[in-house]
Amino acid sequence: MKQWYMVIDVRWCHDCNNCFMSCKDEHVDNEWPGYTAAQPRHGHRWMNIERRERGRYSRNDYTYLPMPCQHCEKCPVVDAGYATRREDGIVMIDLEAAKGKEDVVGMCPYGAVYYNEEAGIAQKCTMCAHLLDDPDWIPGIPRCAHSCPTKALKAFHLEPEEMEVMIKTEGLEVYKPELGTNPHVFYKNLHRFTKNFVAAGVLVDGDCYEDASVTLTKDGEVVEIQKTNFFGDFKFDGLDDGKYVIQIDAAGKHKDIDVEIAGKSLNLDFIEF
Repeated sequence: MKQWYMVIDVRWCHDCNNCFMSCKDEHVDNEWPGYTAAQPRHGHRWMNIERRERGRYSRNDYTYLPMPCQHCEKCPVVDAGYATRREDGIVMIDLEAAKGKEDVVGMCPYGAVYYNEEAGIAQKCTMCAHLLDDPDWIPGIPRCAHSCPTKALKAFHLEPEEMEVMIKTEGLEVYKPELGTNPHVFYKNLHRFTKNFVAAGVLVDGDCYEDASVTLTKDGEVVEIQKTNFFGDFKFDGLDDGKYVIQIDAAGKHKDIDVEIAGKSLNLDFIEF
């Protein structure tokens, strides 16, 4: 049957926090019987936004990763008996079983579960299930997705086979696949948060050089080939840790540069000929 999925394009998240605020607007001081207790005004981030800076000025960027509950098919909280997974794929905290169980918070490998001291219960993103179940809710999607001005967050109600096609055609990934939990939240352009880049500018006789040929290799294999832009810049992104060689051909001259990506992006400044 159809399942609910969320797709988040990291490239278009600008950290405006509309998703975070709409979640607060929907749940703070609002009790949704059968779904969840009211969310505390402070301390809970059911839609958390993680931040990462890569590189160094002037070749640096900032990436924001919206992090709701991942609604995993293999959810440790469900396995422990403190949550249930609905037929449509949404994971819900069991309001009775999780009562007074603060240790439920540590069961989520994504850190998406919080404890409500006043209500004495663990809580998390419900994907606004109370709205999705309401035929009068005209937008038909969770509040966070509805409020996103750049459409970085989108919600889909699809058959699993349809979702598989989307995953392949749009290059979607899950965050931390090594956990093996099969999330229903997928990311596009996730490399901007999880991987690194190497960038530099090419100068010939002191001037920015456009259309230099720049080849990135690893273990003797070509990874990517680029041409420098109007400012003489190139940028190879989405790189795993390891040793690479940058081969530059500009104005009939050639240079090989050895670089190593080790957990951070590299700004090589200007490479002069």
